[in-house]
Amino acid sequence: MRVIKLELGQLQANCFLVIDRLTDKALIIDPGDEADFIISKIQEEGIKPTAIIATHGHFDHVMAVNELKLAFEIPFWLSKMDVFLLKRIRSSAQYFAQTDPGPVPQANGYLNQADKADKIVFGKEKLTVIETPGHTPGGISLYSKKDKLVFTGDTLFAGGDIGRTDYSYGDSQVLEKSIKRILKLPKETIIYPGHGEKTTVEKERKIDGSR
Repeated sequence: MRVIKLELGQLQANCFLVIDRLTDKALIIDPGDEADFIISKIQEEGIKPTAIIATHGHFDHVMAVNELKLAFEIPFWLSKMDVFLLKRIRSSAQYFAQTDPGPVPQANGYLNQADKADKIVFGKEKLTVIETPGHTPGGISLYSKKDKLVFTGDTLFAGGDIGRTDYSYGDSQVLEKSIKRILKLPKETIIYPGHGEKTTVEKERKIDGSR
């Protein structure tokens, strides 16, 4: 599995292109802005996107969804619990970034682990959905057991930083449980967060243990 990180938009959110080396099929995770740049990178790399996934519904992780859906004719998935945040995308973007992202993206399906362990297959690779709410009600992480990596969105960042819970829908106690869930993964697991640099479960366990 190959991972390309793109830092996008005013809030420098991380978008990830996650690629199966054998087939060049790929997932687009958290395309927060700059759709033209994402498209040009995909064309430059010669990869074949099969789906767009949001780790949560905040505007800075989904503003490029509509253009990418049209460009590649692929579906967009997230947790149903965060659809309410998609509906706020225009007002949120105007308030926090003074920009209008256009129409609300429409999900083509929903991801959760409540009924079954959702697995997202692309080419010969797959990612497993892990529910990690707290920052938002529908926060998810995406885990590769084979490659020992996880995409955590805004649940957990490098250096022990964690997602905000001061919004009305946030829950610090729920977030702490989600972080513990991530830190139970194998210590060598690489963490790719929604902002900032990558880290590892081992490093974050040490920081978490010192709190």
